Amino acid sequence: MELLKGIRILDLTRLLPGDFCTLLLADMGAEVIKIEEPRAGDYIRWYPPLVAGYSAMHYYINRNKKSVTLNLRTEEGREIFYRLVKKADVVVESFRPGVVKSLRIDYETVKRYNPQVIYCSISGYGQTGPYRDFPGHDLNYIAIAGILGITGRRGGPPIIPGVQIADLSSGMFAAMAILAALIARERTGRGQYIDVSMLDCAISWLSIHAINYFIENVEPKRGEMLLNGGFPFYNVYETKDGKYITIACLEPKFWENFCKAVGRDDLRSKHFVTGDEREKVFEELRKIFKEKTRDEWFSILSKADVCCGPVYTFGEVFNDPHVKERGMVIEVEDKRTGKLKQLGFPVKFSDAKMSVRNVGPVLGEHTVEVLRELGYSDNQIRELKERGVI
Repeated sequence: MELLKGIRILDLTRLLPGDFCTLLLADMGAEVIKIEEPRAGDYIRWYPPLVAGYSAMHYYINRNKKSVTLNLRTEEGREIFYRLVKKADVVVESFRPGVVKSLRIDYETVKRYNPQVIYCSISGYGQTGPYRDFPGHDLNYIAIAGILGITGRRGGPPIIPGVQIADLSSGMFAAMAILAALIARERTGRGQYIDVSMLDCAISWLSIHAINYFIENVEPKRGEMLLNGGFPFYNVYETKDGKYITIACLEPKFWENFCKAVGRDDLRSKHFVTGDEREKVFEELRKIFKEKTRDEWFSILSKADVCCGPVYTFGEVFNDPHVKERGMVIEVEDKRTGKLKQLGFPVKFSDAKMSVRNVGPVLGEHTVEVLRELGYSDNQIRELKERGVI
């Protein structure tokens, strides 16, 4: 069963946040029509490595989507878009604020053609506020959000996270908001506008750190808090083979299990010690972990019911038996690309199974198909192509 079968989404987005949002919805069965400009299409198509002429990233981030080329700077292009809107449930865009209004494809214009449409805008700083017109990327957003400032070792500089927190979180929030708006429309019959800011989404991930700050008015610091390396029981340690393992023994029972597993009952009472005593525990644990390899420690500690995990390379991640069992590595096949490995869908449903209906469309692959559905004749389609509208 495709959970969102029958839901049509017009995707005007570029780059990761919007593409990730519509990927999640497409994987759950929505018909996502990605509208691209006719000459080059979305930038992600040309990001290396290339497979059969297109980016391998494109084949993943745009799988299960259709591609329609459309020049929205022309009257005819906008007319086609308005016809699409009449049959759409959702429009998603990720231009800088003001661009869609200049193109006359903004929410106020679109809802005249379809009052029930759900229109979602994803931008760096949102549609309001003094920063709304600033350019930006993930690093800028997590810096302003305070995430970068608390990421890194004590006494060291901020460390750039290995994944794009603001980009990916905003894509997830946008997908969640769209689903909520679809449910609300079922109840009220009304569509609505959704304003998603990457900065806002990043700030929302401050969670417990922000709450502690609001109550205690104490600035959190890199490498000194409960969950960012301030305590021995929640940290990363180098092992005998030069690799790394993590422990996260927040609860007393897991700390006790750890102490028992490493034969150090004398450390049980030093779970939350501070000051010089905490530094001594750090040193003891660093010595202990140097006695065995990473995988030896993972085997010992996981069997002892200790919260632990090896720090993997990508090769190790995608060959891990648990990751494979959970279907997070899938192999898809297409006559153009042959077999491609991709990431699986992260959520499992009891009455639905995610499937790959296509690996990512050729630029404009579905233009003729969609225009025919809108009532355009082959002659009209040919003329539109000759004039650079499609």
